[in-house]
Amino acid sequence: MELEFLGTGAGSPARYRNVTSIALKLLDERNAVWLFDVGEGTQQQILRTTIRPRKVEKIFITHLHGDHIFGLPGFLSSRSFQGGKQPLTIYGPKGIRDYVQTSLRVSDSRLTYPIKYVEVSDNGQVFEDDTFRVECRKLDHRIASFGYRVIEKNHTGELLVAKLQAAGVQPGPEYGLIKAGKAVTLANGQVLPSGDFIGPAQKGRIVTILGDTRRTANSYTLAANADVLVHESTFGQPDGRMAYNYYHSTSAQAAEVAKKAHVKQLLLTHISARYVGKAAHQLQTEARQIFPNTRVMKDFDQVEVPLAKHQPITK
Repeated sequence: MELEFLGTGAGSPARYRNVTSIALKLLDERNAVWLFDVGEGTQQQILRTTIRPRKVEKIFITHLHGDHIFGLPGFLSSRSFQGGKQPLTIYGPKGIRDYVQTSLRVSDSRLTYPIKYVEVSDNGQVFEDDTFRVECRKLDHRIASFGYRVIEKNHTGELLVAKLQAAGVQPGPEYGLIKAGKAVTLANGQVLPSGDFIGPAQKGRIVTILGDTRRTANSYTLAANADVLVHESTFGQPDGRMAYNYYHSTSAQAAEVAKKAHVKQLLLTHISARYVGKAAHQLQTEARQIFPNTRVMKDFDQVEVPLAKHQPITK
């Protein structure tokens, strides 16, 4: 599991930061990529990475401001041109379906794959399968804006090969049965319960990605105990009044959310173009005074989200 930042700017493209888009690369987990927001020029940014558009199976839109969606029609069309045939699901606030369908219709664009739309309007679960669950909650922005909490389900523990061999079981089909949670009966009639030969389960990871927002209670709920929190940092602490007036957050406010929610790492993005060079570094300094494990992200930064092995799973 890895995050790659395709755009880290706010409002409009700047010299050193494109507008917002984040890729959550789940290549080992499900051979897929999920995008969070698709700002203008996202498909150009993707050309500078190893991401293949056909691998993108889900797109989560936080809100319908242009710097988060203006790249969507172009990306969808390019996915067709580049061999994308698998279905794609787009999640986002009410209006995302109309925006995409109108853009494709007016431009006479025809896709080689179907799109499923899931329009969200309230707090709740938007997706679940055998490996992941995704929840969303409303944030506090000038228009409807949501944060997403990606929860990986726990991994089955490692097969205790040495213990199996000590019990007289050599590599073969029995190992697969044990790993699948099934008991194995040996030739002498002895029954080996699978649970005796599988190590502790590994706790799944949690990644929280918030849309544009003032500080709000739902930010803490979405971020609780996350391995990574991606939070907007449009303004610095001296511009706190401006942040409030424009329904955004400061770097210090993001750090307070990370600290109180007990996250492991805070990644700041959606940086206003006024913060360049030392000014951008100052955003990081302000946040680290509250939550030390903080980074201000740049375009094309990649952050691995490792499994915490042997972490106990609490019921």
